[in-house]
Amino acid sequence: MSWWAQPVAKPSEAVRDQAKAHQVSLTKPAGSLGRLEHLATDFAAWQDTVKPTIERITIRVFAGDHGVAVEGVSAFPQSVTRSMLTNFINGGAAICVLAKQHAADFSVVDIGVVGEPAESAGVIDRRLASGTANFLHGAAMSHQVLDKALEIGREQVDGHADLFIGGEMGIGNSTVAAALTSAFLQVPAALTVGAGTGIDDARLQRKLAVVDAALALHNHPDNSPLETLRCLGGLEIAALTGAYIASAQNAVPALVDGYVSNVAALAACRLNPGTREWLLFAHRSSESGHQLLLDEMSAVPLLDLGLHLGEASGAALAIPLLRSACELHAGMATFETAQVASRL
Repeated sequence: MSWWAQPVAKPSEAVRDQAKAHQVSLTKPAGSLGRLEHLATDFAAWQDTVKPTIERITIRVFAGDHGVAVEGVSAFPQSVTRSMLTNFINGGAAICVLAKQHAADFSVVDIGVVGEPAESAGVIDRRLASGTANFLHGAAMSHQVLDKALEIGREQVDGHADLFIGGEMGIGNSTVAAALTSAFLQVPAALTVGAGTGIDDARLQRKLAVVDAALALHNHPDNSPLETLRCLGGLEIAALTGAYIASAQNAVPALVDGYVSNVAALAACRLNPGTREWLLFAHRSSESGHQLLLDEMSAVPLLDLGLHLGEASGAALAIPLLRSACELHAGMATFETAQVASRL
């Protein structure tokens, strides 16, 4: 059995029940803190403790290029992936600012950016190739490369963390995400292809045609989730898939970012269904196909801010909500300790 198919332990329902009982005892009307109450009890079940804390946060951004970028599906040239890699190194990307704000363990992982490796301590060099192959002409990855990409994602998970956040960077990856979403959900490309980096109508039509062509070549009903990921996926998406499965196997909840990350989360759940119970969804992207993925996973995101940046930025913005939920749960007085009547 492959490592990614190994069983995933369930969160502790006994501790969740204890945490719910503690919530009822706090000096507030029952349910008055809404989803914050559910978040606190979720983390209690995940951490196997009635009063959970979120202190150690791991953030990994996986960067990789896509062969399909040569088809003119993005508003930016493929060279921007490497430029953004430098921006990550220099701390100038949005996720760098947010990771610093929350004192997270942050690194960017070069899993397949076109060009020479970045010579910097700020990049984890795990390059497998100079991008994927163009999926209009064949599978994006070989079986061996896909296996290694999943494993690289697994390597980046800290089993002692309280929370894992994965991000991605790679010009063309919203095209890849759309193709994967259509293949996984068996829906037409018109429902999954969006503006991505802000393309005009003509380029949007080109992007739609490219995804349609890729699906005609690779979207076979009898394909396994692994084969779909191999034929259509990106290196960074495969690494994220492995990271989500490994997080669940290590009993570390993962906070999922936007459209591209959600495709990886669905792939992880298709490969190992137990992963789903360890996933929390940060925000609803403005990308058209994202809601389809959320619906498929019965996920209600925490935020809806019209974001479509990627790189784990939306997930990082949700960290204060999670910490507040746990701190309220642990720090509020109970009716008994405050000597407040709980009911008339």
